[in-house]
Amino acid sequence: MKRTMKLAIKRIFGFAGLLASLAMVAAAHASLTPHEILKAADEARGNVAGVSWQVSVQSTENNEVLDDMSYEIKARGFDVSGLSLAPPKSRGQKLLMLSSSMWFYKPGLSKPVPISQRQKLLGDAAYGDIASTNYAEDYEANQLPDETVDGDDCYVFDLKAKSDKTTYDRIKYWVSKKRLLGVMAEYYTVSGKKFKSSTMDYGNQIRVDGQVRPFISRITFHSTLMNSDITYLNLSNPQISALPDYVFDLNLFMR
Repeated sequence: MKRTMKLAIKRIFGFAGLLASLAMVAAAHASLTPHEILKAADEARGNVAGVSWQVSVQSTENNEVLDDMSYEIKARGFDVSGLSLAPPKSRGQKLLMLSSSMWFYKPGLSKPVPISQRQKLLGDAAYGDIASTNYAEDYEANQLPDETVDGDDCYVFDLKAKSDKTTYDRIKYWVSKKRLLGVMAEYYTVSGKKFKSSTMDYGNQIRVDGQVRPFISRITFHSTLMNSDITYLNLSNPQISALPDYVFDLNLFMR
């Protein structure tokens, strides 16, 4: 009898401790500003001191792959360098993004060509989609009422671009309250028309300052106009390492 009571008491205290821990986490997150929430979410999508990964882009219709390409991406903060790996006809093409400006280069060009992050890359993916996100700095955030996505309580933000150099003019963005990760987004034209949506998965991990963090593994874009069209960005093999300045030097971009 005494043993049973001791076990019951332990369970009660254990459950109370769990509730207290959850309450502390919830209270800590409740005190975060929209900027802090978005900054934390950005860190799982490339915003670290030095990280490289590979991204495969697949455009599909009715579950059939129409086209695909892959890039090797190197990012330091919000500066991004990309090298095309496939298909063979695109091999050797390069992308460079410094802050909000982006350039494209392919063998045979006399100099890099400025491009917009909003230009179509493949399917419903834009060039800016394969780079790091900087929603915390690039967008004005209006916090909306919380919502639940697949059982995950989320902060919801209406993001309005501060300039026309961003990948999107306006985004509705859901961020998991528990994990501080962006889990879903809707994208709108300048006129306010929704044209696609996306979900995000975080099956990768990186180690930063001794701590293991989740890192983006897939972005799935759904076309609003063509329901059967889905574009996948599959990110793999993220590696943390110091990246030298020359990787992001426009003058050395063509070499």
